[in-house]
Amino acid sequence: MTDPVTTTIDLPGVTLTYDVRGELADRDQPVLLMIGCPMGAGGFATLASHFTDRTVVTYDPRGVERSVRTDSGELDPQIHSADIAVLIETLDVGPVDVFASSGGAVNGLALLTARPDLVNSLVAHEPPLVEILPDRDAARAANDDIYATYQRDGLGAGMAKFIALVSFEGEFPADYTDRPAPDPAMFGLPAEDDGSRDDILIGQNLRGSTSYQPDFDALAAVADKLVIGVGEESVQQLAARGGQAVADRLGLTPVVFPSNHGGFLGDEYGMPGKPAEFAVKLHEVLA
Repeated sequence: MTDPVTTTIDLPGVTLTYDVRGELADRDQPVLLMIGCPMGAGGFATLASHFTDRTVVTYDPRGVERSVRTDSGELDPQIHSADIAVLIETLDVGPVDVFASSGGAVNGLALLTARPDLVNSLVAHEPPLVEILPDRDAARAANDDIYATYQRDGLGAGMAKFIALVSFEGEFPADYTDRPAPDPAMFGLPAEDDGSRDDILIGQNLRGSTSYQPDFDALAAVADKLVIGVGEESVQQLAARGGQAVADRLGLTPVVFPSNHGGFLGDEYGMPGKPAEFAVKLHEVLA
């Protein structure tokens, strides 16, 4: 695969940065857009290397890495999906296939709802949608507690609770937030508060992404474009359960992908999944 070519788009409040691997002018190579949130383009390097038969586009969401914000405040899927729509229109190749992971999957659902004309197919892998879970009240309280902890005690304390939350198996009990807080040191996180409150995950995207409530009537009308993915090792965790809940509402059967929530990762963040096996499954789904 050729080296990525980097381009920017100036939008209100952000300069959006994206990478293209392959030739957009080659209409024999379908375009595959890979999106995460708050993970940026760098997280898809290994997965992209398995798609030499396609032109692969990745991007840094608003506020992530190279896509520097000039606005402020918390973000939501509607803001992100509007950015993605402009990106696809800028590519000028017509509708594209989209592989979307985690918060990116939430943003992908918002995109498919608002602009189905821009999407050939959307593979939404483990969208962490709290508000459609049967245990939504307990899950929402846990989410709110993470944000409050971050605002009060800083990144280490907040991120430790986040890791515990996303790793939890099964439904959240009503007394989940009464349990002892995890020690940040368990996860290699700092215990001291550096005073910053602009973390791209907890500070800017957590609440907007997890509280998103899909428009199921709109999605039902384009359900033939939607595939829900869950990880074989993470199927009982919050994000996969969110995906299962979307599938249940739309009468879809989730596709089980190898590994876990980050099953497509190589060594980008030191937590490799099974990217080769994951890519095989994604090829099958897109075909």
